[in-house]
Amino acid sequence: MSLLGKAGHASAAHESGFAAHRSGVERLLASYRAIPANANVRLAKKTSNLFRARAKNTAPGLDVSGLAKVIAVDAEAKTADVAGMTTYEDLVAATLPYGLAPLVVPQLKTITLGGAVTGLGIESSSFRSGLPHESVLEMDVLTGAGEIVTATPDGEHADLFRGFPNSYGTLGYSVRLKIELETVQPYVALRHIRFHDLRELESTLARIVTDRTYDGERVDYLDGVVFTADESYLTLGRQTDEPGPVSDYTGMDIYYRSIQHDSDRPKRDRLTIHDYLWRWDTDWFWCSRAFGTQNPKIRRLWPKRYRRSSFYWKLIALDHKYDIGDKLEARKGNPPRERVVQDIEVPVERTADFVEWFLREIPIEPIWLCPLRLRENDASNAGRRWPLYPLQPNRTYVNVGFWSAVPTVAGQQEGKANRAIEQTVTEFDGHKSLYSDSYYGEDEFAALYGGQTYTDLKKRYDPDQRLLDLYSKAVQRK
Repeated sequence: MSLLGKAGHASAAHESGFAAHRSGVERLLASYRAIPANANVRLAKKTSNLFRARAKNTAPGLDVSGLAKVIAVDAEAKTADVAGMTTYEDLVAATLPYGLAPLVVPQLKTITLGGAVTGLGIESSSFRSGLPHESVLEMDVLTGAGEIVTATPDGEHADLFRGFPNSYGTLGYSVRLKIELETVQPYVALRHIRFHDLRELESTLARIVTDRTYDGERVDYLDGVVFTADESYLTLGRQTDEPGPVSDYTGMDIYYRSIQHDSDRPKRDRLTIHDYLWRWDTDWFWCSRAFGTQNPKIRRLWPKRYRRSSFYWKLIALDHKYDIGDKLEARKGNPPRERVVQDIEVPVERTADFVEWFLREIPIEPIWLCPLRLRENDASNAGRRWPLYPLQPNRTYVNVGFWSAVPTVAGQQEGKANRAIEQTVTEFDGHKSLYSDSYYGEDEFAALYGGQTYTDLKKRYDPDQRLLDLYSKAVQRK
């Protein structure tokens, strides 16, 4: 393993971190060897940010309990060595004291670094910094064959380095990742810009991505929210060290409601960098409303420690297990509901087309917008391709996120709304993330998510099929 020779060149603190990590790796390997040869290898992990159903696994899982910490931060080099199961909450807590942060910090605290790389992640810095896997310098991966290999952009396992993003643990699990960090300022100044027309929002967003400025001010962060066809917003963030008052959306105030206003002039706000990075977590974007926690009377009584995405996810898991929501709907005389929890990407020039179609066909609001571009303008990333999620270089995409459920109609095809979304996204030259329900046929899935490249990677790194394949996991729910 590459990390074994690193500790001698590190500080005592780094040495301690690497020593603890080696112990965690040894437990991981021992647990791999304990899994019967005829059983699928899976993580022994109690929590997940996936929203697709999964078959139960009776075999013991991989012990990743020793792989959940930041191993070392090199403030001078602006890098961090991080165990694969480390949450972004813990990663940010370790880097912010140095005035540093990962280039892309996904919105929810309990997303892990390894999960964001193998399953893709995105945030409001993605229009300038791409996706989380693009700031990975190297990673140690436990393959399906039970070997730990070090994957780098140009080394022996460069094919795994390129094919790991969007593989969802079907080629292996990240054990350690070395990532780039960036300098951040202590505050983020926000401008919420209202639009009455989606076409105007689309063109403005495209210009900001290109110019990285708006109305004479630098733009470091960029995302948006669509409430209705004639009420949508772009939120522009600028890092600053200027002291001053800041807002707090971890108490009674709700972040996404603070965005809305009636004026055609931007509404301004300020947050600490910490609170900006986690602005969506307190209310799980707007999904906390499903549990009543946006009701002021309930919110006052709801313990603050439970106002976070990880707790809401546990409630969702209980709903999935016991069909609580459908049973409550049945008592009201309503049909079961189809879960529509997805993130998709379409080219920026099709953003208004897709959103208009979505608002017309799928009764869900609000929806989230987040632009992204691959880091092709960065010399360290030039020419790289990510075959399992083949975005085009030098092209702006917009992620559209929507997370709710819609009523079903008796006798309709399972997943009707999700199937319509998949078809429309493909027609618009877009892509869909695989963390939730998917309904693609095998041939279409292969064409969209790696094809022969994935097959070749599977043969090399999981020759005995100890791990599920991507189609089985993402579509067949195995």
